[in-house]
Amino acid sequence: MALSKFVTNAVGHLQKSVPLVRFGTQFGFDAVSWAIALILAQAFRYEFQVAEISWAPLAGLCAGAAILQLVVGSSYHLYQGRHPYGSFAEVRSLLWPVVVTALVLGVPVIAFGGPLDIPRSTVVIALPMAFVFMGGVRYYNRLLLERSIVPADNARNALIYGAGYLGGSIVRRMKTDPQSSFRAVGLIDDDPRKRNVWLHGVRVMGTGADLVRVAEATKATILIVSIARVEAELLREISDAADVVGLRVKVFPTLDDVLKGKVRLNDLRDISIDDLIGRHPVDTDMASIAGYIAGKRVLVTGAGGSIGSELCRQISKFGPSELIMLDRDETGLQTTQISILGHGLLDTKDVVLADIRDLDALTDIFNDRRPDVVFHAAALKHLPMLEQYPDEAWKTNVLGTRNVLEAAQNVGVETFVNVSTDKAANPTSILGYSKRAGEQLTAYAAQQTGHDYISVRFGNVIGSRGSMLPTFTALIEAGGPLTITHPDVTRFFMTIPEACQLVVQAGGIGRPGEVLILDMGEPVRILDIAQRMIAQSGKAIEVIYTGLREGEKLHEELVGLGETDERPLHPKISHTQVPPIAPDRLDGQIWRHGHASSTDLVPASLSREKVSHE
Repeated sequence: MALSKFVTNAVGHLQKSVPLVRFGTQFGFDAVSWAIALILAQAFRYEFQVAEISWAPLAGLCAGAAILQLVVGSSYHLYQGRHPYGSFAEVRSLLWPVVVTALVLGVPVIAFGGPLDIPRSTVVIALPMAFVFMGGVRYYNRLLLERSIVPADNARNALIYGAGYLGGSIVRRMKTDPQSSFRAVGLIDDDPRKRNVWLHGVRVMGTGADLVRVAEATKATILIVSIARVEAELLREISDAADVVGLRVKVFPTLDDVLKGKVRLNDLRDISIDDLIGRHPVDTDMASIAGYIAGKRVLVTGAGGSIGSELCRQISKFGPSELIMLDRDETGLQTTQISILGHGLLDTKDVVLADIRDLDALTDIFNDRRPDVVFHAAALKHLPMLEQYPDEAWKTNVLGTRNVLEAAQNVGVETFVNVSTDKAANPTSILGYSKRAGEQLTAYAAQQTGHDYISVRFGNVIGSRGSMLPTFTALIEAGGPLTITHPDVTRFFMTIPEACQLVVQAGGIGRPGEVLILDMGEPVRILDIAQRMIAQSGKAIEVIYTGLREGEKLHEELVGLGETDERPLHPKISHTQVPPIAPDRLDGQIWRHGHASSTDLVPASLSREKVSHE
């Protein structure tokens, strides 16, 4: 009586929570699956001598299995429509009701089956068959459901480049989304072992070398790159091959974003220049390396700039007790404050308006706030401008760095990270000499204090304020012409997040006086970038070569002559040393008239009597 009441309540609950048709269909198939499995089990037991089967006890056994499947399945919410048809989640939910039902039936049958004229092995044999039947029915339902979904009439044929987990997810989304703008017609994967692999009814039709043939055969117009953390070099190769057959390349967000449900199929976007020349951040356990920031007072100079603002955003994630953002650009500080705190009131102590050229102001600020960690990102960075105005480079990049170092040393700062540039390696420009001086001054401070005073050297930063890409974009929007110094000029590139990640890592893995350099891969030819941007714009833009500017290199270097390339802690990060220089050896007159004669800021023969603290 109690069992009958429980079954009645379970059915009533199911009828309220899911459509009766789906409930009845699912349970009906499960009940029939048990019946077929039990009948076949006895048929196997009697070697298909059907006359020996006792049908009455077998019918009772089938009825008991159906009731138990309903009761146990209800307790596991199997019939409440909580899982997609034929999914692994549904299979897991199905497994336990089948096993429990078999145990409840099987124990009495094994114990008392003989007198009841039921072979003791019946339930044991039926168990796997019942599970396979139920799973098969569900999978078939899933196939019917997917086949019933037809993409919109205007859906475009798309090839998927990458037959991994992300590629399979994209194909499945296309196959199950009636609103999809794309129809998956084939997969491309460079792993020859995946040739002819099928994912959700779509076949791997070749490698990247077969892209032209596959595109023509499938009449695809879209190529979706579904490789997680794809390198820019491979992306350039894919883009070039796609251009041959007129495929429009789109990229998909990272696998993490897909799995976290942050994106949808419609979030596909066109490939950008950033994708083609950018690189993904070096893999490092940032949480453990950045532990030196947690609970500390951290000061960032140049906090309103591209690098400084991103540094502040990354540092804020590691729980500093106080983040002090210093800059002379009040608008830049407001923008940074908005991005971190959600307001730009500029009336809180986290923003500090000051110029690193003003030693007295810096000394007062450091004495008052007493930071534990300093990231020095304030600098002038435009090479041709500084060639015209070398005194400005001297005042900001050299004396300004000296001022920040002096203020930091006075209050016992233990970790100091100076942001440098690849132009400091074998410098030929005012910018390069001034940033190398910053490295040397930092090395001297490390020598004097024994603390982690280090520099970080990297190449051009994609998308930073005043950098090449925004400049090219503005020139193209204006109708051109687009100016390039030399057709063969190359540069190293990295993204703003990657640059800042390296800076934060440096404070955790750098040793006193070192310069840390990121392995930035192969340099990129500027002309290639210009041509890609012009092609994407669809405009007829003229390219004009202006010639290398004063102090400018054809090819930048990351490691200077006489510098080592040791990589003791990370295969992508080099550690080197630069000769330290004492602040009292800085001479403004030497800077103005003779800095270009030496790879160091000041010639070794300079006497201390000629020193001028300008």
